[in-house]
Amino acid sequence: MFKKIMLLLAFLAFSVSNAQIVINELDSDTPSTNDKQFIELKSTVANLSLNGYVLVFFNGTGTLATKSYYVIDLDGLTTDVNGIIVLGNQLVSPVPTKLLTDSTFQNGPDGVAIYLGNATDFPNNTIATTTNLIDALVYDTSDVDATALMTALGVISQIDENANGAQTTQSIQRKNDGTYETKAPTPGANNDGSGFVFNGITISTSTAVAGQVTEGSSMNIIFTTQTPITSALNFTFSINTGTINNADYTGSTSVAMVAGTSSYTATINFVDDVLDEGDETAIIKFGTLPSVYCRINDFIEIRVIDNDFVVSPWGTPLNPTYGIVTPTIPIGYYDSLEGKSGATLKQAIQDIIANPSVVHAHNYGDVETILKKADQNPLNSNQVWLMYVEQPRSKLDIQETGINTGKWNREHIYPQSRGGYSDGTSSIPDGINVWLPTNANDIMAGHGDAHHIRAEDGPENSIRNNKDYGEYLGPTGTQGSWHGDVARALFYMACRYNGLSVVNGNPANSTVGQLGDLALLLQWNHADPKDDFEMNRNNYIYTWQVNRNPFIDYPDLADYVFGANFGQTWFAPLSNTTFDAARVVLYPNPTKGNVTIFGITTDAKVEMFSTLGQKVYEQNFSGETSINLNLAPGIYLAKITANSKTVFKKIVVE
Repeated sequence: MFKKIMLLLAFLAFSVSNAQIVINELDSDTPSTNDKQFIELKSTVANLSLNGYVLVFFNGTGTLATKSYYVIDLDGLTTDVNGIIVLGNQLVSPVPTKLLTDSTFQNGPDGVAIYLGNATDFPNNTIATTTNLIDALVYDTSDVDATALMTALGVISQIDENANGAQTTQSIQRKNDGTYETKAPTPGANNDGSGFVFNGITISTSTAVAGQVTEGSSMNIIFTTQTPITSALNFTFSINTGTINNADYTGSTSVAMVAGTSSYTATINFVDDVLDEGDETAIIKFGTLPSVYCRINDFIEIRVIDNDFVVSPWGTPLNPTYGIVTPTIPIGYYDSLEGKSGATLKQAIQDIIANPSVVHAHNYGDVETILKKADQNPLNSNQVWLMYVEQPRSKLDIQETGINTGKWNREHIYPQSRGGYSDGTSSIPDGINVWLPTNANDIMAGHGDAHHIRAEDGPENSIRNNKDYGEYLGPTGTQGSWHGDVARALFYMACRYNGLSVVNGNPANSTVGQLGDLALLLQWNHADPKDDFEMNRNNYIYTWQVNRNPFIDYPDLADYVFGANFGQTWFAPLSNTTFDAARVVLYPNPTKGNVTIFGITTDAKVEMFSTLGQKVYEQNFSGETSINLNLAPGIYLAKITANSKTVFKKIVVE
């Protein structure tokens, strides 16, 4: 009752004063990024308190038509001297009074309305109504009219943000007569250009590398006004975040601009400690500004590079090393595979890697923690190695919003939709000591199984989507250093979980439980052999899941389970000291065609594979031998086998 009385009083006060608040401008931004969305409200009087108002966003079509999907309580907000207030993303310029997360607004056909009330009055899926309605806008981006929503809100026309064919660069703006037009956005200003003009302040930085600074270096922060100031201007700024604090830098965070000037430079020196804390982010943020100024930008992120990173003794997948990382296979772990063949061998593998009394199931949130170690760039411990694009990226740049450009995320090699475990586990990490028991029928555990999840560039992950391998071959110009890794991960999944398989060809992308192309994956398994990066990964994941990928430990096992050796009896290869892989050399490399194989003293065989996994050359030989490859220029992989042992060498033919 008290709440109703207060709403009634607010409404009466509103009516008496004749004050009004309307939706003055809306920019739903672009469908691909949505990081500059904003909505601007305007009151008929300056500095109007918005206590008692609420902003509600509605769906326009489909089964949720006329139902709310997002609400913003406007209590505590006030319009400015022009009667304007902007709510939007932090990349909007000038910066909005109230910040919203990226992709808050739907692009249409949808609607937004101002009501008297509170956020609690409009839980998600509340039906649109004209009760206590102050103003409403139904909009689209070249879509059909949302007639039901228009009726529910009493709106007679739907406004197209793409009316001029420029939705990515224009916004919907209210004219003085109450109608709308689309033109270049004017956030924070009257749409007709009238009213008080604020003096905007811009933050810029001076660093050796744009957007980043290394520990032990300094950074200039420059504050620039649009016009020279007429009186002294004093304010503060901060650069502290959750990890950057006062101990990490020296320098003043106070700004004192003299009348008649238009810029001020502050110098910050970052402390060079001896700890590898990882790369960190400093965020330059304005303190409170006098009312006649506005922020042209804010929340400027600066990457603080930690120069104490660790370099591992093994190589990246692009420059692989072999034999440095020792497999941490427990004694007897694979003994039960000996002497088995065919389906019996496959079942014996599953009995090990899906053993319900041993194996731990972790969630999708834990996978982020696992990947930051398992996929760590050997050349820099503060980065992860991105599989398909074959390059490193800072661990800090994991995707946390709907925008993936420049970010990395978790790529399911056996796609979620194809595996049937979409969103099957929690995204909140529990840690290594919290886990669930699992078994071969626990398909949902595949959602968080790190043996088939890799760090990957966000946009490239979207390009791969849920395609079969063969249909997806990776970015143009990359070397395929991930081919074998993918093959061995899929062989693992097809043995670990009942209902998952790898098959020949490319089944429809809607097919659950099947993924291709098996024939290509078998080629990739040989063409891109296991390296130290992959073995280290296998070792680390074992510490969490207490199971290993046997196809990394024994790549040839794949031929006995899925390939040409199916039905033959499996025996793990024995070590042979007469074949010293470290001494095998191919020279010259690069070569014009003739190459010498040095370091072999017995009968052996050399096979050459292209980067697509095709065998293009094969020859038996004995001892040190020179051969004429007669191959087209390119990068190849030589597989040299002697005394039941194999070594792989990359070679470039010019």
